[in-house]
Amino acid sequence: MSIYTPDEATLKNLESEIGATPPRPHHSALLEIANRICTGCNFRYALNRGGWYRSGGVVAADGTRIADSLATWAKAELAACGGDMHELVERHIDSGLLVTRHSGRTHYFVAAYGPAPADFLQLEVEELQEVLDRELINAEAPPEDMQELLEPLLSSELEAQPVAAPRYRFRRLLDMRQTVARASPADSHKAGFTRLLSEWAHSSAAARGHFSDHWIVALREHQDRYRNPVISASLVSRHARELKPFQWNSELTGVEMLKQLQAFDRAAGYTSAWYAHLVAGTITPPKVAYAVARDLDAGFSYLPETEAALIKNWVAAPYSV
Repeated sequence: MSIYTPDEATLKNLESEIGATPPRPHHSALLEIANRICTGCNFRYALNRGGWYRSGGVVAADGTRIADSLATWAKAELAACGGDMHELVERHIDSGLLVTRHSGRTHYFVAAYGPAPADFLQLEVEELQEVLDRELINAEAPPEDMQELLEPLLSSELEAQPVAAPRYRFRRLLDMRQTVARASPADSHKAGFTRLLSEWAHSSAAARGHFSDHWIVALREHQDRYRNPVISASLVSRHARELKPFQWNSELTGVEMLKQLQAFDRAAGYTSAWYAHLVAGTITPPKVAYAVARDLDAGFSYLPETEAALIKNWVAAPYSV
């Protein structure tokens, strides 16, 4: 069991306090809140993933807030126009109304609670900034229906000027051991993820820190054709931005191959990182694994026995996460 299982009231408290806290560069206030509310936890910053956005609201040209949700406002306006989109366009084409969007980044924080690779909590918090997006009505290509009003193919885009201060939004708190167990049995990633965790626990990497020191888990939730919830898990390296692709050539072998593996591991900060990125990423190409396996068959012994076994098993039954 994990050291901390939050109840609904605690999650509500966490959501409320995080939402009321202004973002700061090193997230110190957010970490204080998480560690205080989640008693016994020691959350640490892992990484952030950005570049996404959500639909925003409607503002007047002078910045006056008209609506927080474009979709809700648009549906009400269309109803007021008797369902006539052309009337809605005529009513607002010269209004100067602007549409906003929420530009976002997701911050990941981790807290290990046991020695097993999946023994950690993962806190996910969004940092949102509402900015100008476009004019509500593009006079040169007015919308013909609700879909075109909400997501026009041709829009009058605006400079992304802020219209509100940045803010945090609590997304979720995961116990990774439970999350792995809940992932869809039919999901091939689950089988690969479970295998990697087992391999990690018996590798040299386990002696150099916890799994969550190096990886976070990205979840995707969707519905299958029967509308049942399905959870898929994939891995994201905390060091991917510092790692460089292998300088590969077909003659690489022996000592030169060892130098490549060691350089990769040094950059990642732990032993056998190159193997983890073979399975869970695209940085280590499969041809490296096959070349190492040929070296092992030829009598080279530059890998520890645990890592040599990993490669032999992978070549016999390749997999990825």
